[in-house]
Amino acid sequence: MLRQLVMHAPRLFNYPSRRLAHGGCSQILITRALSSAAMSPPSKAIVYDVHGPPDTVTKLVEVPAVEVKEKEVCVKMLAAPINPSDINRIQGVYPVRPNPPAVGGYEGVGEVLSVGSSVTSLSPGDWVIPSPPSFGTWQTYIVKNENVWHKVEKGVPMEYAATITVNPLTALLMLEHCVPLNSGDAIVQNGATSMVGQCVIQLAKSRGIHSINIIRDRPGVNEVKEMLKNLGADEVFTESELEVKNVKSLLGGIPEPALGFNCVGGNAASLVLKFLRQGGTMVTYGGMSKKPVTVSTSSFIFKDLSLRGFWLQKWLSTDKAEESRGMIDRLLNLVQEGKLKYKMELAPFDDFSTALDKALGKLGSQPKQVIKF
Repeated sequence: MLRQLVMHAPRLFNYPSRRLAHGGCSQILITRALSSAAMSPPSKAIVYDVHGPPDTVTKLVEVPAVEVKEKEVCVKMLAAPINPSDINRIQGVYPVRPNPPAVGGYEGVGEVLSVGSSVTSLSPGDWVIPSPPSFGTWQTYIVKNENVWHKVEKGVPMEYAATITVNPLTALLMLEHCVPLNSGDAIVQNGATSMVGQCVIQLAKSRGIHSINIIRDRPGVNEVKEMLKNLGADEVFTESELEVKNVKSLLGGIPEPALGFNCVGGNAASLVLKFLRQGGTMVTYGGMSKKPVTVSTSSFIFKDLSLRGFWLQKWLSTDKAEESRGMIDRLLNLVQEGKLKYKMELAPFDDFSTALDKALGKLGSQPKQVIKF
C-alpha cells in the first residue's frame, strides 16, 4: 500500500517507501538547506487507499524522509482542521479530490523547518499556510515548492491560522463579491451557527450591515441565539418561528435584505427567499439538508429574485492567489483585533479517530475539530 502512496499522494511521498519504527528518526539540522541532498524528517500521515466512510478507510501510516530540492520548503505542520469538504473528498463525493491513495486535509498552518538552496521568500521558523489550499495537510511534515506557501504572522492563534483559508474567506468573498452592499443594508442567511455563518455575522457587523439569521429548532435554542447575538447578529429566528404569513413583519426597523446566503437547501432556503427584497439575490454555497432549492414562479416573475452559487475552489482556480492572500491577511488582522472569532476544539494528532468521530457528528453537536500535531 505504501508503495502506491509514493506514486499518487502529495510530494512527501515521492520517495521509495518503507515502514519505519517509532523513534527511528535521524536528527535533521534545522537550518537553511545547503544542497539538494537535504532531507526532511520522516513523517506520519492520515491516508486513505479508497473512497468511503472516513472512519473506516483512513489510517495512520509512517512515511520515510524525502529530499528537499532547491526551490522546495519542508514544513512541520502545527495544526489542521477537519472540514466537511475534507470528509466529502474522502467519501469520493466532492467535485475536486485527489485520487487515492492520498493524504487527507486541505488547509492548515505549519512552521518552516528547512528550505532549499534557492528559496528566498521563506526562512526556518516562519509560519506558513498553503495558499491556495492544497491536498495533504493531515501529516506531520510536508515538502512542497515555496510558491505554495504564504507567510503569516506568528502572533495569530495557531487554530485560527489553520482555519482561515476556507470558511472565513468564503464568508468575506460572498459579502464583498456577490452584491454591492453599503452600511445600513441587510443580509439574511440560514445555517447561521456554521463557521461560515458566524463569520458572516461578524464581517457584516464590521461594515455596518445588519444580519437576519435562521437556525434550526433544537434544544438549548435560547443559548444559541444569545451566542449569535453576542457575535453581532441583529435577529435570530428558528425555522418554526418563521411559519407566519409575512416574515418581513418580524424585521422591525431592519431593511429588507438585498442578499441572502443558503447552505442548507429545502425549506430553509425558501425561508431565506421570503425575506429578500425586490430584485434580491440568494447565493447558495452548501446543501446540508441534501434537499433541492425550490423557488415559486411568483418570486421569479413579480419579485425578480436572482439565484446564484458560490464555490471557493472555483474562485481560487481563476488566478486569484495573490488577491486571496491579501484577504487572508485582512481576516487574520481581524482575529488579532478580536473582531473575528468562532468556536473550535484542539485535538491531539494521536487521537485523530476521536476528533474524526466528532467531526462526523457521531458524538453529537461539537465545535470545529482542529488537529494539533
